[in-house]
Amino acid sequence: MTLIHPAYFAPISQYSVIAKAATIEFEVEDNFQKQTYRNRCYINTSNGKLLLNVPIKHNKGVKQKTKDVRIDYKENWQLNHLKALKTAYSSSPFFEFYIDDLLSIFESRHRFLIDLNFRCHDFIMESLQIQIPTSFSSEFLKNKEGDFRYLINAKTKTEFLFDRYIQVFEQENGFISNLSILDLIFMEGPNALNYLEQQNLSQF
Repeated sequence: MTLIHPAYFAPISQYSVIAKAATIEFEVEDNFQKQTYRNRCYINTSNGKLLLNVPIKHNKGVKQKTKDVRIDYKENWQLNHLKALKTAYSSSPFFEFYIDDLLSIFESRHRFLIDLNFRCHDFIMESLQIQIPTSFSSEFLKNKEGDFRYLINAKTKTEFLFDRYIQVFEQENGFISNLSILDLIFMEGPNALNYLEQQNLSQF
């Protein structure tokens, strides 16, 4: 059993774990925390690493479970994210293969962040062409074997030096490791799963 958090177009580190999992359990009883991949991802642009953040509605002074967090639509963040992805990846080898399915995600107004994250996960799993039995926690789980929930922390000091693959702006930025899984899929297409299966978190 591999225990993970649902994330917004999660980083490669998380899908390198998922690709080798026999079963997945999503933690859905946790409290929301800022500066995590729950509502952010990083993509590669001509100016380097770019943060895409999903705005949420905060209850001041009140802890919220992640599954109860609502998305804030005061600004058209969906259009901004889509524009950023098109600008960054329209010239990538496999962008045109996936953009139509991505459009359906950005054109939907999910009320809750967790629903958006599961929609993103379904898109990634379909793109990778893998199916893994999945369950959801019924209570907050203590540390256990196969616990990879730490990967949700976007501010971790751990450096994931994954194998190089060709990136759109590598000439300008050098290779940037552990971006959103979207970066890998747009660049590697059907080979993305093979890449993920070859990565090993334990060596970093």
